[in-house]
Amino acid sequence: MTDQYASQQTDVWDVARAAAVLMDAEAQRVDRGPITAEWAGLDLDTAYRVQDEIVCRRVESGEHIVGVKLGLTSRAKQQRMRVDSPSTAWLTDRMVLPAGAPLVVEQLIHPRVEPEIVFVLGERLSGPGVTAARAMEAVSHVYGGLEVIDSRYTDFTFTLPDVVADNASSARFVIGGVARKPDEIDLALEACLLSVNGEVVDSATGAAVQGHPGEALALAANALATRQLALEPGWVVLTGGLTDAVFVEPGSQVSAEFCHLGSVTLRCQ
Repeated sequence: MTDQYASQQTDVWDVARAAAVLMDAEAQRVDRGPITAEWAGLDLDTAYRVQDEIVCRRVESGEHIVGVKLGLTSRAKQQRMRVDSPSTAWLTDRMVLPAGAPLVVEQLIHPRVEPEIVFVLGERLSGPGVTAARAMEAVSHVYGGLEVIDSRYTDFTFTLPDVVADNASSARFVIGGVARKPDEIDLALEACLLSVNGEVVDSATGAAVQGHPGEALALAANALATRQLALEPGWVVLTGGLTDAVFVEPGSQVSAEFCHLGSVTLRCQ
């Protein structure tokens, strides 16, 4: 346990302790059992307080918020993770992988990679009551991307409050080089092929994400509004995995090939 947070460890669970435990697991690259197995009080509202505490500590340590991500937006991901609703989480500059930079697997616990449709906002978007149509009006550009998720829980086994507290398994992300205006393509029909080491392993369209990625963006704006927060201009929004995520190891190469958003490739070492 790091000295910075060791003083907060007691036999009693609270928001500060949960944040410290999860941050330490990430720093030490070790997994653990779900917190809900030890703390019955970790309901969804408390889990978001843990998540916010974690991002506050990240900012205090020098990181900058660059956007948000949605997790578990597709039915396939909800079934895979045995949860029944999406979640929101924070993205910071430390999670950004520049195009062409490798993913260093040993920096993480048990990473998985999934393809995403990515928005960059041109204006502030604040709920409540945001519709998909209104949400898309706030989008400046659309990209293809890959997100690296890395749960701090053993075998990616968790309840919804557990994964929310863990910032929705956020780890790294890379954005492709092809930018489109949101009215240039039909995002519900935008198709993606996911390949590992040159072999296609899965496929999906944008409809896998809440029927349309704009619905996920509206969900994020409305969810943040319940915490008196909003999506800010220039922020990146990862709208959720189009397919199930694939495990990676050193030597793996994962590619997402989109119809209109180009290709995004991630090398693992």
